[in-house]
Amino acid sequence: MYLQYINPTSTTTTTVNDAVSLPNVPKLASSPELSPSSTLVDHNGYSGHDLALFSEPEPMVQRRDSAGRVVPAMDAVVKVFCVHSEPNFSLPWQRKKQYSSSSSGFVIGGRRVLTNAHSVDHHTQVKLKKRGSDTKYLATVLAIGTECDIAMLTVSDDEFWEGISPVEFGSLPALQDAVTVVGYPIGGDTISVTSGVVSRMEILSYVHGSTELLGMQIDAAINSGNSGGPAFSDKGKCVGIAFQSLKHEDVENIGYVIPIPVIMHFILDYEKNGAYTGFPILGIEWQKMENPDLRISMGMGPDQKGVRIRRIEPTSPESLVLKPSDVILSFDGVNIASDGTVPFRHGERIGFSYLVSQKYIGDNALVRVLRNSDTLEFNIKLAKHKELIPSHIEGKPPSYYIIAGFVFTAVTVPYLRSEFGNLFDVPIKLLDKHLHAMAQSIDEQLVVVSQVLVADINIGYEDIVNNQVLDFNGKPVKNLKSLANMVENCNDEYLKFSLEYNQTVVLQTKTAKAATLDILTTHCISSSVSDDLKTKILEEEQKIDYPLAVST
Repeated sequence: MYLQYINPTSTTTTTVNDAVSLPNVPKLASSPELSPSSTLVDHNGYSGHDLALFSEPEPMVQRRDSAGRVVPAMDAVVKVFCVHSEPNFSLPWQRKKQYSSSSSGFVIGGRRVLTNAHSVDHHTQVKLKKRGSDTKYLATVLAIGTECDIAMLTVSDDEFWEGISPVEFGSLPALQDAVTVVGYPIGGDTISVTSGVVSRMEILSYVHGSTELLGMQIDAAINSGNSGGPAFSDKGKCVGIAFQSLKHEDVENIGYVIPIPVIMHFILDYEKNGAYTGFPILGIEWQKMENPDLRISMGMGPDQKGVRIRRIEPTSPESLVLKPSDVILSFDGVNIASDGTVPFRHGERIGFSYLVSQKYIGDNALVRVLRNSDTLEFNIKLAKHKELIPSHIEGKPPSYYIIAGFVFTAVTVPYLRSEFGNLFDVPIKLLDKHLHAMAQSIDEQLVVVSQVLVADINIGYEDIVNNQVLDFNGKPVKNLKSLANMVENCNDEYLKFSLEYNQTVVLQTKTAKAATLDILTTHCISSSVSDDLKTKILEEEQKIDYPLAVST
């Protein structure tokens, strides 16, 4: 998977990619990273051909080499094999062709294995292979943390756990501390070791989860297949999980590691709740207050610092107590600077969202604000982010509803990527809503006509694509379920849909519902409604003259 964005100082394209190895040899051979003329070199400088000379592996116990580095025991590092079956967001009644990938993982306490969430995303089968073994063991996915890109697995076969000691977690490393990344990247089948140092620690964009959490940048190479592998300190303790790298013509050997605070949040969240519940957010948009005139106009004293609230999400608990133009002075007793940072470690500052991310869903936080020159304190219960256009759908298939060939669906980021590729190729109104719109209620969705399956009933409407549905027969469309219910329960003579850009669709009710079944049959679609909506709509079926269309 790739997240591409334009470098603001250049017209070239920068790519941050997940490090999953896909077994597509022709593709690898044609890629600039691994061309047929490329020489594969291990971390000690041996070529790929020379590596075959070592028939007996060195004993993997903790030892100190000539460079003074500690090489950790690696028996806890496993290779992850996954078969994926992704939804087809453009044709939501079907799935894409399945594909296989390989990545890395490692054993922790409690007969559990950690890897990346993107390594097992939309999985149908997961297998694990231990170092030096020829056996693949079926694994069960216990939890997937899409936001933090971590997944937890287990294996029921007792044989898998024989001879494996779980890794021990260390503390957050300092800048310039040595790290060793262990995993199974492309270029070979056996375990691989790369070494480097910690070069940066800051709030980082997580490609897979479309979130921003604490991240660790290292100068060790992280290649496809390294995903989910542990990063060890020079004391042999795990200090992170490899998960993505930066590919750009102006940089090399920039890899990113999920650090200990994020890993422990995921593990403790699972242990506390029996499932992954996620990271809370402070449901606001804020503005820096570095300008002295702005601070004076807000009634701030010369020694006061903070950030100004621009907007508050209507669905968040914060909306009940905070107001736009409040100045947040501190969070849980930690003062916030006018640039939005808080003290982190000696000589380091970090965005105050880090403080929020260390909390759990349902935790309380003490927020001190300045309002009309008065200092107020609020105890706020933190909640999860409600997006109008969700960044991911947590492994569920997309929802859809079809009537008279009109395919309605709820917009998500995966849907936009399926339709347009790069997010910045999305039509301007949809892009603006993705970047700036806030949900007004917890169940609000942005519903669009994805496409029109052409038939005689919908002649003249064939070109309607990705247009938002605003209301149906004069009633606002709150979400896809409400639209489907209104259409199925409609006894009016006509179905009238009001779309964005002042477009109107009018269909005769009886004719439209009667034509739906033939259209489904023509396109080999088994049902006019997705399974998640079907039960809810069928509850109203006794009131409906025209039941849901199901192709047989």
